[in-house]
Amino acid sequence: MMRTIQPHQVIADSRFNKFHLLVFLWCFFAIGFDGFDIATYGIGLPFMMEDYGLTPVEAGAIGSYTLVGMMLGAFVLSALSDVIGRKKVLAICMLLFSIFSLLAGLAPNATVFTIMRFIAGIGMGGLMPAVISLMTEYSPKKNRALTVAIMYCGYSIGSIGAALVGMYLMENLGWRFLYWLGIIPLFALPLFWKQFPESLSYYIVRKQGAPVAAILNKVNPQGNYQSSDDFEYAAVQQRAQGMPVKKLFLQSRAVSTFAFWLAVFSCLLMIYGLNTWLPKIMQGSGYGITSSLSFSLVLAIGQIGGSLLGGYLVERVGHRRVLVSLFLTGAVCFVLLSMTSNTALLYVLIALGGACTVGTQNLVNPYISEYYPREIRATGVGVSVGVGRIGAILAPVLIGLLLATNMAPQNAFMFFAVPCLLGGVAFLLVQEKYGSFDKMKATRSVRAKLAGNEVG
Repeated sequence: MMRTIQPHQVIADSRFNKFHLLVFLWCFFAIGFDGFDIATYGIGLPFMMEDYGLTPVEAGAIGSYTLVGMMLGAFVLSALSDVIGRKKVLAICMLLFSIFSLLAGLAPNATVFTIMRFIAGIGMGGLMPAVISLMTEYSPKKNRALTVAIMYCGYSIGSIGAALVGMYLMENLGWRFLYWLGIIPLFALPLFWKQFPESLSYYIVRKQGAPVAAILNKVNPQGNYQSSDDFEYAAVQQRAQGMPVKKLFLQSRAVSTFAFWLAVFSCLLMIYGLNTWLPKIMQGSGYGITSSLSFSLVLAIGQIGGSLLGGYLVERVGHRRVLVSLFLTGAVCFVLLSMTSNTALLYVLIALGGACTVGTQNLVNPYISEYYPREIRATGVGVSVGVGRIGAILAPVLIGLLLATNMAPQNAFMFFAVPCLLGGVAFLLVQEKYGSFDKMKATRSVRAKLAGNEVG
């Protein structure tokens, strides 16, 4: 008798094992180089401005062109992932930002550099939604928020790596060396292609039972899943019909969708404003280049701390309470940053700022992904991040314009308190009762029974 299997419930109820670890490590690796590549611009910016003879406004504009590419990548590649698969999209993203980061480091002038960064940005923009949706899809429900948050710490590890390279090698090897290191993921692509699994949803929509069974047997080795099992093909195909973007607004999801857009807009505005201008702000406040880059290092450490602590708290008190608290804490933090001159306190506040920006975004992503039904999760995250990229695009230019005035550079931190408050309000508007959050359906004893005889 043909069994009816609920593949995503099998994953939700599973225990973290070698298969989950493999998905985690590859997503961690990919997002790590994404973080390295994004941080590279701000870290190399003081030297690049001198090399190319750029004003703060011109430097901000170049940063924004890169982010336009990232917005394009988030929209186009997220939509493409539903057609060709998320694994292929992730490979395309790694290929794009590896090759064109290297070419940016070889650029003879600012115009060529901008074009190369724009194309690299397309790859960077498409990568974030792909790894978030894949990590969310393949994580056990019990520790999903924390698993995705830890995975996304790879972004901050990449930023730390860029800061360390900048602090100890950039003065001798030059700012271009940072971009040359971006080619490393290209050499890992053959191994990635061999090891990394495609999205389950991709196979189920196409009624490819053999790869679905193979993946589920790795997720739950006691399940003995067969290609002849019914993996809810009819139900999944029915849900997959229609325009994914339109579905973001159906079944009372419109208010929450707009709230997610505003929250991600606010978050990315702060992240890219800080990534681009923090070293320059601290340099303008009287710190040497090594000291100013140490603030970028502390920012990244704070991002990791916020992600881990936030992921732990989310599983106990819920996403929304943690996210609102982080945004409100961030607002207070940035106001204090604009007012203090104590170096030790500055380090503490910048670490806290990292926790309340990238740390917050790390928790926002799985929240959005789980809110939407499985068949539109990649679209939900991709469109939210794509719209949010407008904030990322505006940030370098807005801060550049502020720094071009006669105001003290440190006063620019006050600007970041505004998106913190906007993001906090946005999360209060999310209507969780209309979400499609996965549930832990079975106890361990029941799961053991179901492993041998699972029915829908």
